[in-house]
Amino acid sequence: MAEIGGQFVFAERIILEPLMFRGKVSVPLWANDLLFPAYLCALSALILLIHRIACTEVVRRLVSRLLGLGKLSIDREDSDDVQLEVVSSPHEGIVNDIKAHVASLGGPTIFSYKIVRLLGCLILVALTIATLIVYDYHNASGSNILETLKKHKGKKKSKSKKPSETFSQSEWVQIALCLAYAYMSLLALISVTAKQRWGAVANRHLVTVLLFTFAIFAYRDVWPLATYTHVPMDQAEGALLWVKFGILTVSALVVPLCIPRQYIPVDPKDPMEEVNPEQTASLFSLVLYFFLDSIIFKAYKIPHLTPEQLPPLADYDYSKNLVKHSFRYLDTFAGATKKHLFFGLMQVFAWEYVGIVTMTIVRVVTNFASPIGIKQLLGYLESGGEGAIIRPWVWISWLFLGPFIGSIAMQWYIFLTTGTLVRAEGVLTELIFEHALRIRMKAQVPPGTSVSAPTTAVATPDNASVVSADDENTLGNSTLTTDETVVASSSSVKSSSSKGKAKSSGESPTADKKPEESAHRSSTDNLTGKLNNLVTTDIQNIVEGRDFPLLIVNAPLMIGLGVWLLYVILDWSALVGMAVMVLTFPLPGYIAKLTQTTQIERMKKTDARVQTVTETMNVIRMIKLFGWEPKVKQEIDEKRSEELVWIKRRQYLDIINGVVNYIIPLMTMIITFFTYTVIMKRQLTASTVFSSMAVFDMLRDQLHIVVFMIPACIQAKVSLDRVSEFLNTTELLDEFEAVVKGEESDLIREGPEDKSVVGFHSATFSWSSDTDGSLTPSRRNFRLCVEDELVFKRGCINLIIGPTGSGKTSLLMALLGEMHFIPSGPMSWYNLPRDKGVAYASQESWVQNETIRDNILFGSPFDEERYNKVIVQCGLERDLTLFEAGDRTEVGEKGLTLSGGQKARVTLARAIYSNADVILLDDVLAALDVHTARWVVENCFKGDLVKGRTILLVTHNVAMTVPIAQYVVSLGIDGRVVSQGTVSETLAKDDEMRKEAIESELAEKKADEVEATEGKEEKKPNDGAGKLVMAEEVAEGHVSFKSVKLYLFNLGGIPFWVCFAGGILLCDMFNIIQTWWLGHWAREYEIISDPSSISVPYYLSVFAGFIAAGVTLYTVAYIVYVYGNIKASRTIHSRLIDSMTGATLRWLDSTPTGRIITRCTQDIRSGSYLMQEMMFDILILPFLVDGPIPQNLGWLVELTDTLILRFLAVVYFTPVFVIPGLAVGILGSWCGQIYIKAQLCVKRNMSNAKSPVMSHFGAAISGLISIRAYGAQDAFKGESLKRINNYTRSARTFYNLNRWVCIRIDFLSAVFASGLAVYLVYVKDSNSRTASDTGFSLNMAVAFSSMILWWVRILNEFEVNGKSLERIQGYIDIDHEPKPTPEGVPPAYWPSSGQIEVNSLSARYSKDGPRVLHDLSFQIKSGERVGVVGRTGSGKSSLTLSLLRCILTEGEVYYDSLPTSSINLDALRRNITIIPQVPELISGTLRHNLDPFSEHDDATLNDALRAAGLFSLQNEMDEGRITLDSAIASGGTNLSVGQRQILALARAIVRGSKLLILDEATSAIDYETDTVIQKSLRTELNNDVTLITIAHRLQTIMDSDKIMVLDAGRVVEFDTPENLLQKEGGRLKSLVDESGDKKALYAMAAKKGQGETSK
Repeated sequence: MAEIGGQFVFAERIILEPLMFRGKVSVPLWANDLLFPAYLCALSALILLIHRIACTEVVRRLVSRLLGLGKLSIDREDSDDVQLEVVSSPHEGIVNDIKAHVASLGGPTIFSYKIVRLLGCLILVALTIATLIVYDYHNASGSNILETLKKHKGKKKSKSKKPSETFSQSEWVQIALCLAYAYMSLLALISVTAKQRWGAVANRHLVTVLLFTFAIFAYRDVWPLATYTHVPMDQAEGALLWVKFGILTVSALVVPLCIPRQYIPVDPKDPMEEVNPEQTASLFSLVLYFFLDSIIFKAYKIPHLTPEQLPPLADYDYSKNLVKHSFRYLDTFAGATKKHLFFGLMQVFAWEYVGIVTMTIVRVVTNFASPIGIKQLLGYLESGGEGAIIRPWVWISWLFLGPFIGSIAMQWYIFLTTGTLVRAEGVLTELIFEHALRIRMKAQVPPGTSVSAPTTAVATPDNASVVSADDENTLGNSTLTTDETVVASSSSVKSSSSKGKAKSSGESPTADKKPEESAHRSSTDNLTGKLNNLVTTDIQNIVEGRDFPLLIVNAPLMIGLGVWLLYVILDWSALVGMAVMVLTFPLPGYIAKLTQTTQIERMKKTDARVQTVTETMNVIRMIKLFGWEPKVKQEIDEKRSEELVWIKRRQYLDIINGVVNYIIPLMTMIITFFTYTVIMKRQLTASTVFSSMAVFDMLRDQLHIVVFMIPACIQAKVSLDRVSEFLNTTELLDEFEAVVKGEESDLIREGPEDKSVVGFHSATFSWSSDTDGSLTPSRRNFRLCVEDELVFKRGCINLIIGPTGSGKTSLLMALLGEMHFIPSGPMSWYNLPRDKGVAYASQESWVQNETIRDNILFGSPFDEERYNKVIVQCGLERDLTLFEAGDRTEVGEKGLTLSGGQKARVTLARAIYSNADVILLDDVLAALDVHTARWVVENCFKGDLVKGRTILLVTHNVAMTVPIAQYVVSLGIDGRVVSQGTVSETLAKDDEMRKEAIESELAEKKADEVEATEGKEEKKPNDGAGKLVMAEEVAEGHVSFKSVKLYLFNLGGIPFWVCFAGGILLCDMFNIIQTWWLGHWAREYEIISDPSSISVPYYLSVFAGFIAAGVTLYTVAYIVYVYGNIKASRTIHSRLIDSMTGATLRWLDSTPTGRIITRCTQDIRSGSYLMQEMMFDILILPFLVDGPIPQNLGWLVELTDTLILRFLAVVYFTPVFVIPGLAVGILGSWCGQIYIKAQLCVKRNMSNAKSPVMSHFGAAISGLISIRAYGAQDAFKGESLKRINNYTRSARTFYNLNRWVCIRIDFLSAVFASGLAVYLVYVKDSNSRTASDTGFSLNMAVAFSSMILWWVRILNEFEVNGKSLERIQGYIDIDHEPKPTPEGVPPAYWPSSGQIEVNSLSARYSKDGPRVLHDLSFQIKSGERVGVVGRTGSGKSSLTLSLLRCILTEGEVYYDSLPTSSINLDALRRNITIIPQVPELISGTLRHNLDPFSEHDDATLNDALRAAGLFSLQNEMDEGRITLDSAIASGGTNLSVGQRQILALARAIVRGSKLLILDEATSAIDYETDTVIQKSLRTELNNDVTLITIAHRLQTIMDSDKIMVLDAGRVVEFDTPENLLQKEGGRLKSLVDESGDKKALYAMAAKKGQGETSK
């Protein structure tokens, strides 16, 4: 395409031909463009008239009848009018009326702007009338209007001189324009006088008409000034024209842009007390983010911004409003249709994505402003301005306006996407949370474990951790609000028998299905892991795919326009280059495929490491007590090394991918230039070279974006599928399943005639509708069967008893609707009336991380009298005195500040305090010693607070509870009802119950007044506020150098930095030389007259050589950098794990496990949204080792080198610009410093606000059964929304702050580039400037100015992400236990015996805490059995911890003659075994739990299981036996508590320690099994094994060799039972003498004494 004077002909034609046409051809009056505003005004008036008619009452009634809306629509309109009338507050005087009216319009500021616009419109009317009056004189004299007015000013009008009797065409135009201005004035008047509703309508019309009028005058009178050939069309008006244009500009542009927006609440009934500035900011403030100035400068002036000082949430960001708006599209229970989650999200954020697509288009178009501007400027310089039509300042303005408008569009794009990101996070988190409140809880097994081995596993639902999927189930967000849980047998309520699974897998669930397949599927449904992944990883993946418009809009549009522009510049040679790019495109695709495969493997390794770390931290207490730290750390380090291998492989592929994506556009450019010069015989010019280079760079960037975005979008799609599947196919509770399937009427209608009945009739229950054996770690499918009728007695206590694993908990779960109901006939039903409330206390007590009082109240109103009664009756009064803060003491995560007995009583107190009519108690007495249990039975179960209430009590303590019970239900090992009836009837029919009653009665008579503890002393020092778990730390100011040094100094020494930084510097030098070389080549065509003498192959080969050198240096530099990253990452991770495993127990108790796991996972990975955002504007190879910290550092080094070199290049050719360049750099850095101060504060607040959301989510999931039992779903939903609001408040501010700094630095960059262009074109001597040098300078200047932003951003982002280093460093610098030393390694023979000698032992939990043990001295011989008793706080658990050196001790303890203080902790603890009351198991097989490091054979393990009593427990079972191959879920959640204690005991026996400590290790085991265990311990253990037992069953310790009685941390008695019973006034003797079986106790002690004598 031809050029004229270096200008684009196509551009000139598009812009100038209409003007030239207007200048040569007269147009009819109706086609005069000055009449267009009048036409628009007429159309506006017509629309307003139709609108007003449509709003009349008659029309509204007619439309309502036609549409069937009834009176609702009319009432809504009327209510709007009423609301507006109320605001105006009439009858209070004219001043008050005016004030009220001004307030209704938005306040005095908005009102003032509207008044200014009204005055402007009126002035325009006056000026137009003046123009019309003197138009005849203007035509007659030939002078302009202003001169005519001056000439006739003060003169009397001549009567002889008459104006024309008919209007000329110009006068008609002025009349129409005057009428248009009058109409605009009327609209302006309505906007300030009418009520809010009609004022807003008039305002919209006014803004539209004024903008259109402004555009007409700009086209007529401003555009011609940008050309050499045209003049303003209305220049005859002279200065008056510019006066009118100025007023029009103020009215049409300044006022709409600067007027604040009126706050309109989302919910008029609930307006915000404090409005977010974003909602009232003017358009000018909004697009340039001036509304953030206040928070930016506030943060700059103070040390730290607290969350309360952040801008308040906009009400459209409030989670309750988001949920209300979005759930109707996402949640089937809120009215949404069943569809894929993606389409629901698109409906929710439809308007946001309309804006996103629009901004994408604007961004793409403005991207081409710089190449076109450079092309035109260089063409102007090449031709010396000859033949130019458009003035060069126009193209200079393109260098400014193009990038700046593009920046505004891009920042608004990101503003919309990040706003969508935060809202989507909140909506999806709440959606998954509310969905989780309806799913069925089932126990599952971990992946990779065999399920062929039988087991007796029965789920304990309050701790069950798995949920199964059913393709036919659908979830919603509503909660059934029926008064009763009634499930009836009907044709519509059936057992599904895993039909959903069969459908999804394409095969029937037969018995021949491979165990591995079943186990694998089970693993996918692990509840805890799955939900955590959904609300963290999957939601993060989904929001990271928010930029898919870049693929479907940005990429095609950018490539299309780029190819078109290249075709305009380089003709058909551009098509050759594009063909090369298309042919080479499969290469990046192949590399991307390899990268994806590598990434999948890498993520598997990452998942394995994270799983190991998570499980380790969850059982860190057990690991420390067993001395497993070195082996566990070695295992984690091995997992980390495997992960780093794949990470390194991924980085190498990233390097290859980056190099290929860098070379392909350069190859395209080389071939294009070769075709253009050699084949087409065309000459390269500076304008051609530098403009085409800019386009090639954009295409290269686009290629990077496509390659980057495709994996992100694929990952987002996968996560969307996962969440969608979870929402649509996860199995629901039967009550919700029935509603989804449309069976609600049957659900409510059928059931017992008496709706107050509590019980069952011909009902069978399973833990899932899936019955193929995958819901437990065995093929056994546990079922609870009630063959006839089982109805509990109302208004009294009903006992539920049975052996371990018989399904007692399942019976309660069935009543609560937690199990799947399988009706056996038309009369099958179960019923639990909920109209008067239900309370539930689980076997494993569930408490929230709140105060003791809040846990008891559980949202109920505080009644002091009732509360105090509950405290006394539940035996908590004395416990509260042990805490300095009393009932205001925080219980900590998982109730870590409470003992097992205290947690059980708090849970019981919660149930008793509630007003529920029915109370379900699941073995709450198991964790209590007999004294406390008796107190609870006598004072609580017989007290006035339970009188008349129906209580279902699961218990093993038959003897103690039978006297208070009026009804008993006994279950067998097969899950069937053995007997039911009154106590006497059941005892007569049930031999097993009678036997258990006798055993428990004997145990009760032999009980000591002791209380069980959980391995913690209750007398721990607490601060006055009752806080054990401190708020997460928030560092102030900049990230400390110590934290940054943690990473920098581990990368490598001086050789590393020389290789990396030096290589990047040389690479950037070659990149700059490449650009200069092309300009030099183009200049040769200007200098040499014969173009054929120029050797094109020479110039191309040199150019290719520069490319090869740069790529080689870049590749080598980043290979070195990857090695450094891997080294630093391995070192930091190892130090962190070493720090965590070496921490003190006190620190671990006061630090939530979630925070520790976050340091080891999230902070190590340090994920960030930054990379996506940066890829839009700067494409540097992404090297992600574990997150953006190494990535940002690499970018920072590279950008610093590039900035310096390009600035020096600009200064070399234009020395005078050293000062402006430095000024821009300083201003940019200053903006960055202001920004980073606020950003660091907000980022820290944002991180800390995220943790409570996740912790509340996790706590609710762990207590899901309790929450549903109490009907507390709404309260937990409200708390979830509140925490999401806190996170959203920080997150929205965080993302908006980035927009503030971006727009300002982009402005500085555009000013710098355009300022350089002005200097080169208008100031620099034309003799010394050449087009090539100018093009090179502009190219460098544009690159330099665009990189300033990213340099500041990356520097700031590096510091912001440095918070992860800061948090890691904070967890490295903690209190640690002593490290192992060579001197602390004990002799190989040690310990040869279990002898213990204690001399003056004292202990405390912290350095400044009180002593909990006082000068204890005693000796235990090897092989002795010692029982330890004492009241609460006597120091029993403290003694066991001090023997293991888990707390601070003074004095000396000798173990097999060696002082324990001189032995390494790991060696000491490996040779002492302690079994706590609540055992901890890990996921895997039973073999892995007993022998995690594969140190023993199966025979040894089976012997330990036999000794622990497992085989005797399973004697009566034909199937479902637990074997070494049985799978154990994480935490042992697929086993009962009693089974877990048996396995923990077996694990202790396997260790073969010379010292064995049992701390209430059999509290949850039935009496028969306990007897077997105690007998095994007496016979199976070697004679040299010392056994220390803490127990509340006195039969366990009365035959011990010695008994130690502790009180207040002191030994008050320590001797043989026989001697202690002979001691007058002795503590043990007094307790035995007061017991109900004194003779039997004395007989046991005497028998033990005789045995010792015979020895």
